[in-house]
Amino acid sequence: MTSVTLPRRDANTDRPRWVHPVEPARLPDRAKVEAALTAVRAWRPYDGDAWLDDVADALDTVPPPEDLVDELAQRLRAYLMQLVRYAATSEVEKRDGRATRLIARAREVREEELPGDYLKSVLHLRRMGWAVNELHDLLTELDAVKGPDSLKEGGAP
Repeated sequence: MTSVTLPRRDANTDRPRWVHPVEPARLPDRAKVEAALTAVRAWRPYDGDAWLDDVADALDTVPPPEDLVDELAQRLRAYLMQLVRYAATSEVEKRDGRATRLIARAREVREEELPGDYLKSVLHLRRMGWAVNELHDLLTELDAVKGPDSLKEGGAP
């Protein structure tokens, strides 16, 4: 795109001077740039295979070792938060009534504290694992997220 320039004569010389009808650039607000950078740094890309492994660990008939329960719970909570954001962004609640129930359950189980007792903690991990699994399955069915690469025909290379 071209802009119109207006020639003017300088008072001191006979040469025309070009005046560009463009506003000078303004620097962005520093606080907004910092907020955007913080969001980019905190972003975690979607990794369906990683959540699949963690859900399998939570739902396995052999419970995870006691020293890994807290770490697994934190990862499952992060997956729930990520899936709920995907659901909100893609507005799946408007397309499928099941989404409302699954999103509510995901939020509920994510907010619960991990019990201090090991067996109760394992039960809580399983509830979170089922919430992640069911919500992800629905979002995949509704094309709000893609399925894990390892579940595609032929598996991951």
